[in-house]
Amino acid sequence: MEILGIDVGGTGIKSNVVNLSTGALVAEKFKIKTPEPANPAAIIECLKACVDNFGWQGKKIGIGFPSVIKNGISLTASNIDAEFINYNIDAEFSAALGCDVKVVNDADAAGIAEMTYGKGKDVQGLVIFITLGTGIGSALFYNGQLLGNTEFGHLKYKKSVFEKYASNYAREFHHLSWKKWAKELDVYLNHLNLILSPDLILIGGGVSKHFDLYKQYLNVPVKVDIASLLNDAGIVGAAMAAK
Repeated sequence: MEILGIDVGGTGIKSNVVNLSTGALVAEKFKIKTPEPANPAAIIECLKACVDNFGWQGKKIGIGFPSVIKNGISLTASNIDAEFINYNIDAEFSAALGCDVKVVNDADAAGIAEMTYGKGKDVQGLVIFITLGTGIGSALFYNGQLLGNTEFGHLKYKKSVFEKYASNYAREFHHLSWKKWAKELDVYLNHLNLILSPDLILIGGGVSKHFDLYKQYLNVPVKVDIASLLNDAGIVGAAMAAK
């Protein structure tokens, strides 16, 4: 079974058709820049571009989105326009794209994919999956079951929240060395360990591919590893959610 998966981020929008039997992407990934402002009308035009790129005529589309999603409603707006707060996102996107659209939190989507096809597969106990990109997304699993919409990137830290200091965007914006940035990430991971005592922490998102450049600066008393699906997990998990 193949489904179109779309991963909407604060910086870019990625999409591909996913083979759900294997978790593999079946075409060349399509990427476009997230519009500014990232309001519903602008995002819908980007989603249509994704559909048109693949000539998608299937009955289902899955979308990972940077928001708390409950009962088809987006309740928050993380790195997107505030018009998405209390927005009937499933219904509006379905109407705009002319098919059944299922929208889930973007980090939850990526985590689902990694727990199904990646290093989280068959892992028991508590697993924290985080994405390091424009912000910090999180997905929490206990014995493989998702506890959705955790938003651990918004835990309070210093004068703001952790994602303002430990996200990949923060590293790039402040021109931090890998070592200096990793010290902030280390504080964040140790804080997660303090409050949750996980059995495994998996790192996804765009910066996961550079893990060898900063892993030596992390000192966390729990196993920390990169997600095997790297930055494709959000696409795969979005397609899975539509199924």
